[in-house]
Amino acid sequence: MTEDLEQIIERYHNALSEFMTGNPRPAVAFFSGRDDITLANPFGPIARGPNQVHVAAERAAMNYRGGRAIAFEPFAKCVTHDLAYLVEVERYEAKVGHRGALTPLALRVTSIFSREADGWKLLHRHADPITTVQSPESVLPR
Repeated sequence: MTEDLEQIIERYHNALSEFMTGNPRPAVAFFSGRDDITLANPFGPIARGPNQVHVAAERAAMNYRGGRAIAFEPFAKCVTHDLAYLVEVERYEAKVGHRGALTPLALRVTSIFSREADGWKLLHRHADPITTVQSPESVLPR
């Protein structure tokens, strides 16, 4: 019997807390093995396929040290028989980049899951730091 989606999401959140210590492996383990998986994170372009997703996740995790998850604030969720999506604000504290002190951070995240033969798997994750209203100029290149 496979875990239900709520159990998967709880374990996924725990893995994301581990990500804030610099360890991407527990979070990456939630991704499907399909060639069409995608990851869009704040540190680079969209990655597609298992190899690119793993490399992008490792590169992103290198930006965090000594952190942890603080809260996951659900915004929307939709579950069908074979697909589910989750929109949340994820709140963390971590040492980011070259900073020596723990810093609070928040990410606007969309996660899409598919039901596969061995249970729910992550197909797509998009995370960015936009959690407040932005100016029109914020979309222009710097």
